Amino acid sequence: MAGIRRVNGKYSGVNPAVSCCRLRQVQSLLCDGGTATPDGILCSLGIDSRYNEGCTELAKYLFYGLYGRTQLNLEHLLEEFSEEMLDDVILLIKAECVHLYCNPMNYSYLLPYVSHWRNLHLYCMTEAEYEDEEAAEEFKISSFVTMVQDCHRIGVPYSSQGHIQKFDMFMVEKWPLIQAFALEGIGRGSFFTMKYKLMDMSERLWQVYNRLDPVSLDNLLTEDLVNFEKQWTSFFSSMDLESHLSILELSEAQAGEYSGIKCILINLQAFRTYYSHGLLSSNITDKSKSQQPFVLFGRHSSLEDLKSYSFNFPSESHQVRNTGPQASTARHMILQCVAPKGPLACTRTYFFGTTHTPYLDFCHRFIQLLFNQFFQESNATPLPPVLPRSKCEFNIQAVNNQGRIIPLSDEERRYVIKTASMTVHDIPDLQWDGGDLGSVVFSESFLESTINIQQKDGTVSSDSCYTILTTTVPRYACWLMESDVKQSEEAQHLAKKEEGTCLGTALTVADAAYVFSSSQLSTPEEGKIIFFSGGLLFIHSQYGSITLSKDHISTIKFYDPDSSAVASLFVQYESTLLPHLPFPLHSSDQCLVFALQPRSKSHRAFYSKVLSVWKNFESGLNLQVVYQENLTWSQRNMHTGLQKLHDSQEPPVAKRRGSLKTSYSQLPEQDMFLQHFSLSSIGQEPILFDHLGMLFPSADLRNPVNSQGDKVVITIITGLPGSHKKGLCNFLVHLSKECGRWVVYEPAPDSCGSFSASHLQQYLSSFLESQRGPGGKPRLLLLSPGYTDVLDLVQAVLFHPDPVVQACFTIGAVTACVDPLTSCMEHRFTFPKLLEQCSQGIVSTVVFTGLTAEQKHPLMQHVQQLVRSTNPTAAFILGERGAVTRNEDVNLILSESSFNEPQMLRARYVLYPGWYKGRFFSGSGSVVLTQQRVSFNQPLERPLFVTRCKGFKSSLRPSPFQGNVYNVMGKVRFSDSDLLMEVSYNTVSGNLSIVPDQNVNPLTSGLQKNNTSCFLIFDGVGLTEDGLKDWLRLCAKQRQAKKPKKTKHTLSPQEIKSIHLTRHLDPLPPGYFYNGYQYVDIFGEKRICHPNMDEFIKEYIAEANKEIELFNRQLELQGQPDLFDP
Repeated sequence: MAGIRRVNGKYSGVNPAVSCCRLRQVQSLLCDGGTATPDGILCSLGIDSRYNEGCTELAKYLFYGLYGRTQLNLEHLLEEFSEEMLDDVILLIKAECVHLYCNPMNYSYLLPYVSHWRNLHLYCMTEAEYEDEEAAEEFKISSFVTMVQDCHRIGVPYSSQGHIQKFDMFMVEKWPLIQAFALEGIGRGSFFTMKYKLMDMSERLWQVYNRLDPVSLDNLLTEDLVNFEKQWTSFFSSMDLESHLSILELSEAQAGEYSGIKCILINLQAFRTYYSHGLLSSNITDKSKSQQPFVLFGRHSSLEDLKSYSFNFPSESHQVRNTGPQASTARHMILQCVAPKGPLACTRTYFFGTTHTPYLDFCHRFIQLLFNQFFQESNATPLPPVLPRSKCEFNIQAVNNQGRIIPLSDEERRYVIKTASMTVHDIPDLQWDGGDLGSVVFSESFLESTINIQQKDGTVSSDSCYTILTTTVPRYACWLMESDVKQSEEAQHLAKKEEGTCLGTALTVADAAYVFSSSQLSTPEEGKIIFFSGGLLFIHSQYGSITLSKDHISTIKFYDPDSSAVASLFVQYESTLLPHLPFPLHSSDQCLVFALQPRSKSHRAFYSKVLSVWKNFESGLNLQVVYQENLTWSQRNMHTGLQKLHDSQEPPVAKRRGSLKTSYSQLPEQDMFLQHFSLSSIGQEPILFDHLGMLFPSADLRNPVNSQGDKVVITIITGLPGSHKKGLCNFLVHLSKECGRWVVYEPAPDSCGSFSASHLQQYLSSFLESQRGPGGKPRLLLLSPGYTDVLDLVQAVLFHPDPVVQACFTIGAVTACVDPLTSCMEHRFTFPKLLEQCSQGIVSTVVFTGLTAEQKHPLMQHVQQLVRSTNPTAAFILGERGAVTRNEDVNLILSESSFNEPQMLRARYVLYPGWYKGRFFSGSGSVVLTQQRVSFNQPLERPLFVTRCKGFKSSLRPSPFQGNVYNVMGKVRFSDSDLLMEVSYNTVSGNLSIVPDQNVNPLTSGLQKNNTSCFLIFDGVGLTEDGLKDWLRLCAKQRQAKKPKKTKHTLSPQEIKSIHLTRHLDPLPPGYFYNGYQYVDIFGEKRICHPNMDEFIKEYIAEANKEIELFNRQLELQGQPDLFDP
């Protein structure tokens, strides 16, 4: 499988928001309902599925960076365990929960991906349990059987993209895992395909895979885009090796006879080779339309040529020298590079010759209009009347991750790459008055991002931005022809003349510098600069020579922040310079910037030889040495771009484009887009306008700082039953009585542990009414009931139906209580909602209330690792049984602002879309624990109650846990005391608490009065009221039962022996005598029993039955009540 990315032994690049979002996308396929929708999607890796490619593809999607096809960086793993161990994974995804089987070896590798998944049912043995190979194999099979037991239809990702296979359920039946299902004893003893209907989910999953998210975008930028740019870099490098003479022999095809031009021919064909080789390795078999690469010269780029072009059969006869008007030299070329296995595509029109030659002005006029329309800089600029608009085409195409064109009407279009292209075809040749020059084409691959914003008045608006992924590919390029070279050499001779030139006298020799403008076509270009007394000369390998005379210069600004920064020379020029300036440097602000690198020769020469001359009024140059505040916004941006280019330590070489040397991530405008996209890719749930300032800290947003004001601060404490959350609550109230008025909300016992949002919201409304009046601002402690998802509690508070009440409350902090001893039901499977109660972005503090004195305990370490993976930012506190002793820890729990910190807010938006409007559905797990309340009036026997409680642990059953009791809590009376006792017992930990009931907080609210004085609440799986009542009857004083009447057959041997012992000397009947040992008759026969023994027994039974009847009549008169009698 694919390599694993690790940094210092740990994973890198695991994004919890992406992991959760990808799971939700897969689960969305299961929410349609109907017979066409499966109950779950099964994914088994490795030998268990015979290395099925579809399952591997799903694993690569969910566990990105962990599973794949290459073997890079896998050596360190193979030292720890075999590759089969890594593949030992079974995944069953349901609409609301996920079942995951893994082993102790790959558990730590999977944990960062799955710890944020809601309602995760984890099947994983401990290291000690896993040592028994036979038990481990049986556990895997039984886990699989348990996973699918509630399903009827099961989906399978049978095929992978690029390798479509016809679905065959009998091939699935041959999977070793599926065959194990039929094993007697462990499995179900029947064929899997006879019990479950199998469905192929491959094509529906492919649509999910094509959706871009921050992780897939990062892969696109760091891998696909890098390879894509390498093709362009290779092209430019080869072109730069050619002279103005050899370039004429350049052909469209990869067939050159001259060794001197062979490399350039090969690199022109590199676009085709790159594409075709990629297609062979991708195994794409579908017939959907896709783009293809091409290279066309001059008039051979007509509309007909563009439509009929085939990259498999390029032309060998079309060369630069013969594809211009009337078989003259071509004036331009169009190139399109297409990624074979990805969505990237880019088209450029480049030119043979510079803009200094008049006959190129017409073509460059069209390319300017093309860029203006594409970037919407000048929509009102009309096309020349000689060219009808029918010859102009603009279109946008959406492509999936495989590079196949998909409809723009698709709902998922916002999550895929698009290609925008502009074509001006069949341009007439006005200079020669006949024929066409060919076509010019320009295209970019871009990605849009849109988020919905809810304004203060409740209306929802959208905010969109985009990024051009292929922006580093130069938008303009030209190569000098023979006439251009002559003109450039003539300009360079100015430096050798001492006087009489338009630039004056040369002050310096040619040294390195950069030229740049604010034009969309401009990128920082390196060349040589020579300063003159009346202007400057810039020499560039492609542009040729650029002369700037004082007659064309209006002002010059020199900005040099410090000795380690780039010095920028801003030249404001007159419009008369435009015919003498290369077209890419034309800009609306008519400003050029020349950058001098710090400590370079040109930088030193400017200070020593140029600055004093130019500052002299007689020079005719208006030079100003300025500070940053004297620069325009455009000039600041240009200087920042040049400085970042210098800081990247990858300056462009003089031979070719430096923009390809700058990685996409270093482009300054991309940071905001990536922040924007990380939110928009999660979903389209709106973001509150007031939160934008914290979500986009770099944006210029002036949101007011939120203050608590007179709002009631709510502190939420959550935890499983047995986590000592109530102990922490009581501790905080006692500790902080002097800090303000405290009110504790705890659901009434009648709720039986189920959370009711409406009940809480009603309580908040009544609480607000009752607290109006004199006194300090109260603090409210919310204690979550049972196995409640903390997000449900938060949403109930924030989305109160009454806006007035909603505005009066704010959440200060959320704290989770975790006792490692009460966290796991079996092996490493935690109790439902344990991890959800520690959710990142919600919970800021986790208090460990058990094993605090044993930090090295394996269970403590396991639970802490699990919680830390679930919530990397939470503070860990130790508080045995809820007793938090450090002031710093108490301040964290009682914080009034931690819930609304920017990092918490951002985590909520990316992890729980829709949370602020109460629209995030938390779902339920595969194991549902319910609570049963049993009320009674009679006292219990303390010894019997303790014994029976401790017996719960030995009666615990493995999965599916039916009949297990995990917690007992309530208030009872015992026969040895008149006090009402508060009892609690946790089966897993064995902790039993029996203390006198006392109202530790007089202000405690939410508890409803009950007429019944005694009650117990049991929580467990599949509990019944009758069964619990029978259990309770065994804990009370046992009611005396009526005695049955005796018969001869019911007498015990002891009773018979006692009767004989009492009556053995009674008178004998005639003919018998007693010899002291035996009874002898007249015939000499001997017996041990008295001859009248039968009569003695009858008399005994009659007497005993009289006593029994008397006892039974007295028992009836007493009327001892049942435990549950009213």
